[in-house]
Amino acid sequence: MRLFIFVIIISLFFASCQPQRAVYNYLEDLTDTTTQKAFFIAEPVIQKNDVLSIQISSASLDPRVDQDYSVINQMVGGQQSLQAPGYLVDQNGNIELPRLGIFAAAGLTRIELTESIKLKLKDQLTNPTVIIRFLNFRIIVIGEVGAPGVHSVPVENLTLIEALAMAGDITEFGKKKEVKILREESGKRKLGIVDVTTTKMFESPYYQLQQNDVIFVEQTRYKIRQTEQGRVIQQIGFATSIISTAAILITLLRR
Repeated sequence: MRLFIFVIIISLFFASCQPQRAVYNYLEDLTDTTTQKAFFIAEPVIQKNDVLSIQISSASLDPRVDQDYSVINQMVGGQQSLQAPGYLVDQNGNIELPRLGIFAAAGLTRIELTESIKLKLKDQLTNPTVIIRFLNFRIIVIGEVGAPGVHSVPVENLTLIEALAMAGDITEFGKKKEVKILREESGKRKLGIVDVTTTKMFESPYYQLQQNDVIFVEQTRYKIRQTEQGRVIQQIGFATSIISTAAILITLLRR
């Protein structure tokens, strides 16, 4: 019986010994609503397997002139079939446009690719206009966030804070001081670590996200300790139930 009481006391001790943890907020060092420093916002860089919407137009009054340079509807088996509404950047980093041929796209920004296409169009169209948009701009958020997963976004200038908000924010068990961003550049994978509790995150090249970035929020030590402690308490509770059952049986057999 004494052993039974001892086990109960030990289990209550573990249950009450919850470790204290530090709580961090976003931008803890922000003291004013203004800033004297301007931050550069990088243009997204085109990557292999990106799908681009490319619209070409000109000052011509005949719409058929512009259609010759764009993806158009085709007749298949007597029925009209719409082709894919974008251009895939192939494994060589190239795209192929009607009447214009192949362009190197991977590694360029939208503005750089636009200028490259307009340069080839200047002798074929009057005052050509080229508008390029990403059709598959997405980011992946995993770890200690409210809604981990793949998030497709309709914009092309996405910040780390916006991405975390889309993913349901960092949970109370996530490391806000060490948010990791995995990025692929020129065929190489790079890892950046951003502390979202300070204004220094605005200076990081990883604050402005690129398409296909992977954001990973790790568990804090508190969460790990709490999980381990929960297992110990569960095991003690199981042992307590066995001992209490045995004690009851012994008491009944002695009567």
